Amino acid sequence: MSSSPVPPRDQSQGPPPGYPDLGPEPLDGIHVFTVPAVPTAVVRATAVPMATISEFFDSAFGEAFPALFAAGMTPVAAAFALYTRIAESPEPEADLEIGFPVAAPLTVQLGDEPGEVEGLRVVPSELPAGAVAVTSHVGPYDGLGEAWGRFMAEISALGHSPSSPFWESYVTEPSPDIDPATLRTDLFCPVRTPDDAA
Repeated sequence: MSSSPVPPRDQSQGPPPGYPDLGPEPLDGIHVFTVPAVPTAVVRATAVPMATISEFFDSAFGEAFPALFAAGMTPVAAAFALYTRIAESPEPEADLEIGFPVAAPLTVQLGDEPGEVEGLRVVPSELPAGAVAVTSHVGPYDGLGEAWGRFMAEISALGHSPSSPFWESYVTEPSPDIDPATLRTDLFCPVRTPDDAA
């Protein structure tokens, strides 16, 4: 594999139409877009052990969100996981939100907050606005850790500083008979440059 980064797109071009959907083809290399905030519907959790995180995903996507779809919630792009904190010790764990970008805030779509489904509370949130670096990973989910490591290193090599929260969008909907080598996951990371004064 080549480790040389592809120069990013000009931030002034803005994101593709339909953002956070980036289009039908995986992105080649790293692109940097200036993006708007996008309303989301999420299940939020803290200190989720990485060893059991798939169980959390299965519960939310298998139970909580189907109930909201039936109630009229409209997703506009693929499911995502947004990470606000990852800790490596004493055991790997994460604070995160998982859910869907939506056409309008939940309070507009469904009125009162929908409450809990199977013990999971779905709440309004958003994907953040600003400069965001994006790339695509095609392959099994167990390769995402390595893909994130490469992505962060390439962002730094381009003169940007990775920021948080960062997120991944599961463009290919998994199914029992799908070839894991064909799974596409888009990676998103807010970025800063040395000129971005705090």
